[in-house]
Order: sequence, then C-alpha cells, then structure tokens
Amino acid sequence: MKVISASDLRANLANVLDSIENDAEDLVVTRSGHEPMVVMLKSDYDAWRETEYLSRGANGRELRRRAADMEAGARVGGDLVDPGR
Repeated sequence: MKVISASDLRANLANVLDSIENDAEDLVVTRSGHEPMVVMLKSDYDAWRETEYLSRGANGRELRRRAADMEAGARVGGDLVDPGR
C-alpha cells in the first residue's frame, strides 16, 4: 500500500489516480494532525463492503462454521443442480 501526503496528492492528483487505477493498489493519504485516509478503486471498496456484510451476524457464523468444518477435514457436500432440468 502506497502512502502519500495530502499536499503531494493535491499537486499530482491526476497521475496518482491513474496509478491507483492502473496498479489496483490502495493509497493511504496522510495529513498532519489528522487520521490517515484510504483511496481505493470503487470495485475494490464494493467487494470489501460485501465481504464485511457477509461476515456479520448469522451469515458470518455459518461461514465461519463451514470453513472450520472444511479445515478439519469434514466432508462438505450437497446435491448438484442440473441446469438442463
């Protein structure tokens, strides 16, 4: 993850945004006396939010349980769906 000051970002905004888009790498922006911020691709942000949402509540508990079962070697199965039917 790259780090840049707010003043450097301001001076090079177009180039920095192009770099984020081309490299798909998040950017941390720092400002003196302020909390750092992250700039990322919208598609990466959307994926992160969806993952965060699915990790909460009953969904998250079920996902963690199934992942633990798989890691323990438990057989995870289900019926295959034949899309031609």
